[in-house]
Amino acid sequence: MGTEELSVQLLGPLKVSAGGRQVELTSPKLRALLAVLAMEAGTPVPVDRLAGALWDDERPEFLRRTVQTHLTRLRAALGAEYIRTEPAGYRLRVSGDRVDALRFGQLLDAATQAADPATERGHLTEALELWRGNPFEDVASAWFVGPRARLVERCLAAVERRADLDLAEGRHTELVAPLRELTAAHPLRESLWVRLLVALDRCGRQAEALTWYETVRRRLAHELGVDPGPELRRVYALLLSERPPSGPAAPSRTGAVLVPRQLPADIEGFTGRVDALRTLDALISDVAPVAVAIGAISGPAGVGKTALAVHWAHRVADRFPDGQLYVNLRGFPLSGPATAPAGVIRQCLDALGVPAARIPSDVEGQIGLYRSVLAGRRVLVVLDNARDSDQVRPLLPGGPTCVVVVTSRSRLTGLAVTEAARPLILGVLPHHEARDLLAARLGGDRIAGEPDATETIIARCGGLPLALAVIAARIATYPLPLTTAAAELDDEHNADRTSPTR
Repeated sequence: MGTEELSVQLLGPLKVSAGGRQVELTSPKLRALLAVLAMEAGTPVPVDRLAGALWDDERPEFLRRTVQTHLTRLRAALGAEYIRTEPAGYRLRVSGDRVDALRFGQLLDAATQAADPATERGHLTEALELWRGNPFEDVASAWFVGPRARLVERCLAAVERRADLDLAEGRHTELVAPLRELTAAHPLRESLWVRLLVALDRCGRQAEALTWYETVRRRLAHELGVDPGPELRRVYALLLSERPPSGPAAPSRTGAVLVPRQLPADIEGFTGRVDALRTLDALISDVAPVAVAIGAISGPAGVGKTALAVHWAHRVADRFPDGQLYVNLRGFPLSGPATAPAGVIRQCLDALGVPAARIPSDVEGQIGLYRSVLAGRRVLVVLDNARDSDQVRPLLPGGPTCVVVVTSRSRLTGLAVTEAARPLILGVLPHHEARDLLAARLGGDRIAGEPDATETIIARCGGLPLALAVIAARIATYPLPLTTAAAELDDEHNADRTSPTR
């Protein structure tokens, strides 16, 4: 029986079919277990992570045995061949395109790489049609609050992007009703209101648009104590003017370049990497640079490349008043497709407020426009998880006013040779910085109070910041004594060395 016969639907009430039959999972624990395994399709999930999805608060005394009991029940419901035991955890044998939440992400990635608006719209529409309700609707576990919020955010962003494409194609009439439903469901999401007001304006319903603007203005003031943001105010000004609308959204109508602020959230409790931060600071120290400054951060998975790049970018963001662009190039793992430069450039041009109608259809033209828009502007560009130098080169600004930081598991030697990128090779944290990281997350007194357990944790995590952050979160969440966490890590380490692959 092949893994292609298993499919899992998470974008609404849980639905699963295995071997051509519908499987009913009445147990909340089994639904949660299947959902977390499906979200990591093809990747082993450690017992501790499975436990986080099964128990919100106090864990059972015999954790591993209890998780294994639930897995046995899930195997019985699905078929034993669908769940494999591996040294690193348990793996659901299902392909990503048979899990609707993962297929949704694949289609959004394809949309960003589309060569033309029609293809992009097709991918977005196919992605949105996968939704049947709220993600994980009948999975009762606090573990899914974060994944649910991220999926909903991506869904709304996809809706807004498709609305922009529809506005550019003159489909404003058919947009009004669905946008009205969405603004009712998300009344504080200004970006939806922007598109609704533009659609109403295109339909000649300016008075109605002005009424809705006043409604949302009052609601923002009453519930959040804030005024409408710049995009919404810009639409309001255009509604009051006599200029006819022209463009998919407010930025397109004025022709103004937006100021993107795309950096992910800064890393709370970031410590160490003093020398690395100093190396990055050198990128902006030149008084009169003659070329774009490029920093190339490389190192193995989990060593903290992205955390370093994002933390440094936040430190220097005020040096780049014209904005900060951030793109995940998805260069690794090698088993998946890397993001094509053409899709990234279109994404950046959109973030900079360039109307879709102005974007050339050929890649060379898009690169030229991208560099023209950035010329003379102080913009920080963070290109995360690059596969190789060839993927990065088309995304480099042409002038010296911008700074680029690239992260990759590869050394990106080509960038250093031909573009004079400054290489920064990250290794594991030295021992004192690993201790500092744990102290920042857990408190210095706890670290000092259990020195032997601290040493075990650092050793088992191999000095990797990601591993240390994960175990620190685990200790703080449940909470666990450091000695207990260290013992569990020892158990997992020994199990990984001895457990056979089933």
